[in-house]
Amino acid sequence: MRFIDTNVFIYAVLKPKTSLPDAVLRKKTAAKNIFLRVNTGEPVTTTTVHLSEVANVLEDAAGISFAADLLSAILLKPTINVEPVSADDYRESIRLAQKSAVSINDALAVIIMERQGIDEIYTFDRHFKQVKVRIVQE
Repeated sequence: MRFIDTNVFIYAVLKPKTSLPDAVLRKKTAAKNIFLRVNTGEPVTTTTVHLSEVANVLEDAAGISFAADLLSAILLKPTINVEPVSADDYRESIRLAQKSAVSINDALAVIIMERQGIDEIYTFDRHFKQVKVRIVQE
């Protein structure tokens, strides 16, 4: 099982309003392939916090209705395990973020991954290299 980061959902579902650079198009294609594998049975884990990040971006970019529909579908998907996050989890992620120079929510992903025995993450965020997590982008 792998952890799935916020940016994979965003790249997979947001439709651009203008033409995109090749690097972004490659990420969108990779994200869509990851999303397709999850939709057809590959199990992944994420957290309520990471889904909240997805909701925030989608509400702003595509509207509340689109965000609500997508998050509802994600929450119903049996292949997507959504882990709750406690205040203690956040305290631990703050410490890891300060120690490793990654964002607090990236550190939170690492904390949850360690708890679940997960060592690979679907993400396009290179900061995870600083916490020695194997990044998978395809």
